[in-house]
Amino acid sequence: MGGNHTQTKFVLLGITDSPSVQVPLFGLFLLIYIVTLVGNLGIMVLFWVVPSLHTPMYFFLTHLSFADICYSTVISPKMLADLLSENKTISFAGCVTQFHGFAFFGIAESHLLAVMAYDRYVAICNPLLYVTVISNRVCRQLVASSYLFAFLGAIVCTGCTFGGSFCGPNQIDHFFCDISPVFKLECSDTRSSKIVIFAFVTINVVGTSGVILLSYISVLRTVLRMRSAQSRSRAFNTCASHLTAVSLFYGTISFTYLQPASNHRSLDKVASIFYTVVTPMLNPFIYSLRNKEVKGALSKIMENTVLLVGFLPL
Repeated sequence: MGGNHTQTKFVLLGITDSPSVQVPLFGLFLLIYIVTLVGNLGIMVLFWVVPSLHTPMYFFLTHLSFADICYSTVISPKMLADLLSENKTISFAGCVTQFHGFAFFGIAESHLLAVMAYDRYVAICNPLLYVTVISNRVCRQLVASSYLFAFLGAIVCTGCTFGGSFCGPNQIDHFFCDISPVFKLECSDTRSSKIVIFAFVTINVVGTSGVILLSYISVLRTVLRMRSAQSRSRAFNTCASHLTAVSLFYGTISFTYLQPASNHRSLDKVASIFYTVVTPMLNPFIYSLRNKEVKGALSKIMENTVLLVGFLPL
């Protein structure tokens, strides 16, 4: 990254400057972060230990859980520390690293959601070809390409965001290093960087959401042609969880990044809290509460655990 970086550190203004609100928010977000870690790690452990879940859908779900853990960890620990600290500074290198991690895992998640939609399309629309089309090798290639594109995209966005000169104020009006509040601190012309980032975000969102939309249009057409009500219900249930996760993720992302610069920073912060903190916590519940296979695997593990504890000597 080029540019004249005269700033060595930034100050994150955070979610609120009211001391009476900061402690309750700390407790709430700490609980959310713990639930995020436990829930997503639980999904990953289930996939590893339950043979019946060794399928492409759960392979992709495991990587989605991994991305959610990392995505949340890039943001939450610093945000929690700042809620209880008067020193809310972050170094320039730390700010760059945080943003790069945020961009990397955010882009990876959007591509993994698109891959999961394609998986559901093949499973429902071409079930006889599913084993051939979504082979183990293809699964690994799809996940690897998601991470590769995310890495390249994060490099581009990070370079554009931090490539200018920072010679003025150093206060970031946000709880993490995000594009818009960082751009406001740059002394150099940021128009070309903003155009590049907006174009990239638009292509990424439109591309991945387009794959999801086309996949589910085909799924809907196939499901409506099914004669059995039970088959239609089963097909809808396998897609409902994924559609819920997609709606939560893309809804808040689009509100934040695909709109003109907002003067309502409080609304932007609420939207940012939702997709960086809340959504990673909700995904394990979305995919497990409506999923009979996951619930069955959980109950079997709990039964085996109870039996094992019962045989242990006191």
